[in-house]
Amino acid sequence: MAATDIPKLEGRMRVHPVTMVRTFTVALCAVATSASLCTGAVAAPTAHDLRPQTRKDLDAAMGGEAFAHASYMHFAVQASRERLPKVSRLYQRTARVELGEHFAEEAALRGTVGTDAVNLRNAIAGEAYEARWMYPAFARQARKDGDVKAAALFHEIAKDEAAHLRRFKAALAAVSGGHGRIPAPPKTEPVAVRPGPPRVSSPRTKANLDRALRGEALAHARYALYARHADRGGRPALARLFHGTAMVELHEHFAGEAGLAGLVRTTRVNLKKTITGERYEARTMYPRFAERAAAVGDREAARLFRHNAKDEAAHARGFKAALDHPR
Repeated sequence: MAATDIPKLEGRMRVHPVTMVRTFTVALCAVATSASLCTGAVAAPTAHDLRPQTRKDLDAAMGGEAFAHASYMHFAVQASRERLPKVSRLYQRTARVELGEHFAEEAALRGTVGTDAVNLRNAIAGEAYEARWMYPAFARQARKDGDVKAAALFHEIAKDEAAHLRRFKAALAAVSGGHGRIPAPPKTEPVAVRPGPPRVSSPRTKANLDRALRGEALAHARYALYARHADRGGRPALARLFHGTAMVELHEHFAGEAGLAGLVRTTRVNLKKTITGERYEARTMYPRFAERAAAVGDREAARLFRHNAKDEAAHARGFKAALDHPR
């Protein structure tokens, strides 16, 4: 994937070679394909300099931004279906900011991107967890609860993640020891998300779908960062592998789960939900994170949280205007 595949970030991203294993056991471990990711580097504290609560808050914020991006892209499609191009464009623009600015800058401060080998090891850990434990468990529970379609989807995604795991292991062998070649990326078969209520009945399946959705959105966002890093480091084949896998996570896995979860409704309903979420981040979540970071001396994190709170407030106003005047 060429560097030009990702538009430039409106701001600067700080990249630190610090590892962070992808975690799917936290509920909030919630670009467009073309979202921006970084343009440069500036001095900033490393992830090890941050206090534990600040790191935890960054993780939560990153999860929320990745999930918002993925959701907004599907809300944009729904707005287009309803012949509301202005609303569709608003969702697309906001999605790019959520991923290309907010997620990217939080990830930089958190130290999400490491060396290519480190990034591959983190990807392997996440794919192994999903393929061997998380999705098989979700499939068993869904079958037991009578949600047959969800069980089938979880089973299918587990197989996909196992294939991703094999590709990443082969890539790591090539990168670390020069053994073999970096595999070709998986092919994406996009899934259309039909609007409507949840298509599962069990509360446990609904909770598992929410957890899976946030994990897929986060994986997509991180793999996009890893792809950018590999491309800038002169490993285009690895960049293509990360990019292709990211597309599967977003356009197949997230989309399939979103359809069963009832994530997409009418544009009017989507807008109301979006406004509530943006206002929560602007008025409650980010101010709370900023206050905590400032109290322990994590000034850069506090500054970033305050900046993002202002952005989210502006987003909320934009979506409210779209709700009042959608055409």
